[in-house]
Amino acid sequence: MLLPLAAQAQEVPKAAAQLHQRLITLDSHLDTPASLDLPGWSIEEGHEVHSDYTQVDLPRMKKGGLDGGFWAIYTPQGPLTQEGFQNARDFALLRGVSIREMVAADPANFQLALEAKDAAPIAKAGKRIVYMSMENAYPLGEDISLLRTFHAMGVRVAGFAHFAHNQFADSSTDPSKKPRYGGLSPLGKELLREMNRLGVVPDASHSSDQVLDDLLALSKTPVLLTHSGCKAIYDHPRNIDDDHLKALAAKGGVIQMNAYGAYLREIKPNPERQKALAALFAQMREDAKLSPEKRAELLAKRQEIDRLYPEADRATFDDFMAHMMHALKVVGPDHVGIGLDWDGGGGVAGMEDVRDLPKITAALLKAGYSEADIQKIWSGNVLRVLAAAEAAKEK
Repeated sequence: MLLPLAAQAQEVPKAAAQLHQRLITLDSHLDTPASLDLPGWSIEEGHEVHSDYTQVDLPRMKKGGLDGGFWAIYTPQGPLTQEGFQNARDFALLRGVSIREMVAADPANFQLALEAKDAAPIAKAGKRIVYMSMENAYPLGEDISLLRTFHAMGVRVAGFAHFAHNQFADSSTDPSKKPRYGGLSPLGKELLREMNRLGVVPDASHSSDQVLDDLLALSKTPVLLTHSGCKAIYDHPRNIDDDHLKALAAKGGVIQMNAYGAYLREIKPNPERQKALAALFAQMREDAKLSPEKRAELLAKRQEIDRLYPEADRATFDDFMAHMMHALKVVGPDHVGIGLDWDGGGGVAGMEDVRDLPKITAALLKAGYSEADIQKIWSGNVLRVLAAAEAAKEK
């Protein structure tokens, strides 16, 4: 009998904390590779989310019981030109190298994972599990064969689009608010075939509902939503409705619940803060290669924005759990997982960084879910989808 979720997240009981540390815990969408290239920043050192705004590092992973996950090669959407494709390709390759260098620099604490079966022995050895993923296939340009390069590097999950339509697929949030292809483009269908051939899991997060329809109809293997939510809780284009949830589950797929506040519920506008942050982020983009001194200056400006224009309205841990509990109600614990979008905008009041992850385990226990259910949610389901992609690939 499932119990209603408590109105507020409580301190984690000892039994829940101990269970959490026993589980193999994976987050399917870590944007933390962006932190690896920050000047003076180290994954080995502990950081504070309210000081440098990062959410994942080795000390915090250990404290929060996060065994690892899918470390994303995220590339912002740019122009659909040969120059744009080449610049994105080079950026994505270098970001992938940064992930591999993180692993190579500390083999005692990090290990690259290439197959579903790799996760358990890596966790047993006390190391952090590093699967690689690609958020936005834009860097592939119009050369599908480039996916082989990224697969050889370690990429095992790949998404099609991001905030805008690209050469492969429609985005759920394109500024035009109009479809370009009505789902996957012809090139996107070729890309899906190559994913299936290589054993790469197709990721439908950020893509439109029509893209998900195409993936469910055409993919030889289950589809993953690496970081998404439920339209029934908040009707946002980035979330999916119950019919799509059921269709995803019917094909063996999994929705990994995100914690990006603006996708969890409506947030009251804060125009002065938004204007100040937009100006700051524009400056950060202009200064692509920051010196440690310049980064410190920009961080000070960010902290000043927080002081002058504090966030008056934030999504909460309960808002996040509302999405998770709804997905569990609709498709059950075999088709729900966790992809919180850390270091990519994720995090809510009450769950600020990976140190707070045991709260999810505690809430699921309190709601009546078993240890076996919770293990599926934390890693079993995403690994099952990965194993299915491996089994179907061309030998």
